[in-house]
Amino acid sequence: MNEKAIIFKVNEEEYGIPINYVISIEKLPDIKAIPHLPHYVKGIVKVRGELLPVLDFEELLYEQSLQKDEHSRMIVLQTEKISIGLLVREAKEIIDIPSERLKQVGLMGYQSTKYFSGVANMEDGLITMIDPDILVSTLEGIKEIQEYVSAQETV
Repeated sequence: MNEKAIIFKVNEEEYGIPINYVISIEKLPDIKAIPHLPHYVKGIVKVRGELLPVLDFEELLYEQSLQKDEHSRMIVLQTEKISIGLLVREAKEIIDIPSERLKQVGLMGYQSTKYFSGVANMEDGLITMIDPDILVSTLEGIKEIQEYVSAQETV
């Protein structure tokens, strides 16, 4: 069975997220900065009437801020716990990943990368697959971020 995934770039690496988590892909919005959040949380935005925390995925993975340009995008994701905006260098395409090309890798048990669900060995390179539910559940401060966003929505 194939898995459809949105492919995007962070740093110079390609990553994928299963399409069923993706609500939309947006041009970079104006982000309202929020003090005292983890360094990779750039603030909050309003998308289709909903407030979302915005995570800089390059900051999260490589500890360097995304260099924004005309290719930069925000991928809006719906997870079990919260909707988030993920800043990425470039959202490239939606592809079918045949299950025989998807491999579990020994690094998946590594504490800092539990959200890497596998690696797709495609003809034009490797794509690291991400599980957004595990990603948000392992993020430092996610409970506080959820509480902040909820409090803002009631204002």
